[in-house]
Amino acid sequence: MFGRGTWVWVLGLVLAFAGDASAGARKKSNKAVEGVVNLNTATASQLDVLPGVGDKAARRIIEYRTKTAFTRTEDLVKVKGFGKKKYEKLKPHLSVAGPTTVKAVKARGDAPPVAQGRSAPLSR
Repeated sequence: MFGRGTWVWVLGLVLAFAGDASAGARKKSNKAVEGVVNLNTATASQLDVLPGVGDKAARRIIEYRTKTAFTRTEDLVKVKGFGKKKYEKLKPHLSVAGPTTVKAVKARGDAPPVAQGRSAPLSR
């Protein structure tokens, strides 16, 4: 029914769109933040502001601290899902004392979307 060239073309389209979807998912986790989070007092929504920390990870932090208070920021690696790499990435935004001052900020690389397509004709 369809020739070999058609199937190759369809497969190429499927792979192209699959690549775009996975790229979008990776961009979503790239958060820019300012301030610090007190691991002992922050709410789940405050923890969720941190890059790489979602609802599930925030709940794990809260569960951990109800059993054992964080005495050092390095204790975060004892929480399931937090290894040394993630800790190093979050380290500048972590605290075990003082207020939580974290807030999301617009990343420097974020620019408004550029319109694509044909440009308007030049007037003469």
